[in-house]
Amino acid sequence: HEDPQIPNFAQKRRGIRLMPGMTLAIEPMINIGRPDVCWLDDDWTVVTEDGSLSAHYENTILITDGEPEILTLTM
Repeated sequence: HEDPQIPNFAQKRRGIRLMPGMTLAIEPMINIGRPDVCWLDDDWTVVTEDGSLSAHYENTILITDGEPEILTLTM
């Protein structure tokens, strides 16, 4: 993963402008319990603080001059 870092929340018309050639990862995480998460000591694994089940999915998107392209669907 690389810049730009885009959080799962935002204020309208704030932050960076997406430009053709940029790629970004859309990574929703759905938790059965509370939304609070923490990282394990490996600095990669994310778990729910309350130990509840969760699911995580990722798609990589290419910003183009036209419609965005979902790269992970073409692999």
